[in-house]
Amino acid sequence: MTKLHYDCHHLGDSAIVLTLGSSIEPSTLDLVRQVTAYLEKHPFAGFTEMVTAYTTITIYYDSVAVYQHFSEAEVIRKIKYLFEENYLLPYDKVIQHIQHCLEGFELENHSQSGQAVAPVEIPVCYGGEFGPDLADVAAYHHMTVEEIVSRHTAQIYPVYMIGFAPGFPYMGGMDERLVTPRKSVPRPRIPAGSVGIGGAQTGIYPFETPGGWNLIGRTPIALFRPDSDPPSLLRAGDRVKFVSITPEQFHFIAERNQGHGL
Repeated sequence: MTKLHYDCHHLGDSAIVLTLGSSIEPSTLDLVRQVTAYLEKHPFAGFTEMVTAYTTITIYYDSVAVYQHFSEAEVIRKIKYLFEENYLLPYDKVIQHIQHCLEGFELENHSQSGQAVAPVEIPVCYGGEFGPDLADVAAYHHMTVEEIVSRHTAQIYPVYMIGFAPGFPYMGGMDERLVTPRKSVPRPRIPAGSVGIGGAQTGIYPFETPGGWNLIGRTPIALFRPDSDPPSLLRAGDRVKFVSITPEQFHFIAERNQGHGL
């Protein structure tokens, strides 16, 4: 069994950041996803949640709960060594748990770990009022609007992380010919469901928010649903396929889904 390589450092007094790589790539995403799933199966007293990013997992915990979980013998030892350097803080106990837990971690091969799972299809109405920057993106790349849409819908996009706003998926895997710089002046308001391109990534704004990505379309699907569990439609490790729809189809789906999400 290959030993898992990682680094740990504390984030304040109630979180630990586990770093599993240094570059944004599918193999690192797969490793982050697998380690997260493994740790979720081996919680510890005081654990609250985990937040994944491109190359890291941040593990949050309740310091008081971890502290109180010490056995009676540990409490006595804790008092004895209170001012000595080998006194164990809640952070130390959590680190010990993680290290011990990950000794049993075994990386699955790529095909077993979720690559065969069907992508989540997201319907998108491109251009016009739904994608006000589509024509500009096409002009920037010396392509037609139809070419941009064709290339954008041709890919399968891995979700690297959820961030910026609740439910906002940062997706990689975009055609290199669609890489477009963010707008120099962000918009103060972007409609919910807007699909954008920012640099080499594509993403979806889950609700109305400021933003600087180039808007090429909009989906009628709610990305963030507060009453659902989990509330985010997508999560890190998912794969997304965009499907082009007409304005009529957009309005039909929007009306059917009215009342769901923000």
